[in-house]
Amino acid sequence: MNGSVEMTVEGTQSDLLTLSSSIQGDLLFDEPMSKHTSWRVGGNADYYFKPANLKDLSLFLKEWTLDVPCHWVGLGSNLLVRDGGVRGLVIVTSGMLNELDVVDDNIVRAEAGVACPKVAKFSAKNNLLGAEFLSGIPGTVGGALRMNAGAFGGETWERIESVETLDKNGITHVRIPADYEISYRHVVSNVSEIESEWFVAAKFKLSPGDGEKSLKSIKALLERRNETQPTNQPSCGSVFRNPGDDYAARLIESCGFKGHTVGGACVSKKHANFIVNLGHATAEDIEILIELVRVEVKKQHGIDLIQEAHVIGEAL
Repeated sequence: MNGSVEMTVEGTQSDLLTLSSSIQGDLLFDEPMSKHTSWRVGGNADYYFKPANLKDLSLFLKEWTLDVPCHWVGLGSNLLVRDGGVRGLVIVTSGMLNELDVVDDNIVRAEAGVACPKVAKFSAKNNLLGAEFLSGIPGTVGGALRMNAGAFGGETWERIESVETLDKNGITHVRIPADYEISYRHVVSNVSEIESEWFVAAKFKLSPGDGEKSLKSIKALLERRNETQPTNQPSCGSVFRNPGDDYAARLIESCGFKGHTVGGACVSKKHANFIVNLGHATAEDIEILIELVRVEVKKQHGIDLIQEAHVIGEAL
């Protein structure tokens, strides 16, 4: 948006938002979240902001006056938005917070909207090793930080030197791994004052090495991923965490769920820990199927599968 504007949202005419003329990003109202999630489902978001860059996002947060919930979305690859939509504000980082640089010896800085595979390839091209596993994560750096995403035996926070965060007032902070409790697909702050901060960038500490060899490794990992996962169908990636020394996919498959459908949602025939949208799924279809799988695995194996996919919004 350019210029000073005053805007209201249909249905909430009492909510008046005034933003300064220096805001450059786009603020959309009643935006369909099905356009912004890899499952291709979900109702509309009340407010949807796409910043021009990190500075613009910081200014927007300083200017934002409405006391509503705030949700951050990258590629929407680990997210289920319910059919009733999202009350409050959605901020998208993918394609916007996209700076990626070598900033020091063996240090790569990536903003939250950069796709993880891009970080892997960029690092290799700069003869820096250790980020290859990121090629198997179908999301952005921000999402990977939020859940300590991993693939091919590597995890995000194993390579983090520091992170940059924004608070609700648009103020930037630098945090280190010691500020967080980090475990398998789990990251929470150790300090109460940073619980409401959001990841906007990270510095990855890597090792010098043979970039060509690294690129070959990344290519092989991606080929393996394409062979074993339904990458050509809308999904969220893995639905459940792997429990202990077992695999969620094995447990689900052993219960006979491969190919099982609810409406337009289907447990992938290629990888049982993926639920794919056959083209006409609703978020409700997916949630029902997730619960069916969870209940049956508990019944047959006595194991409580922990859901990896995040759910936001309201049901119809």
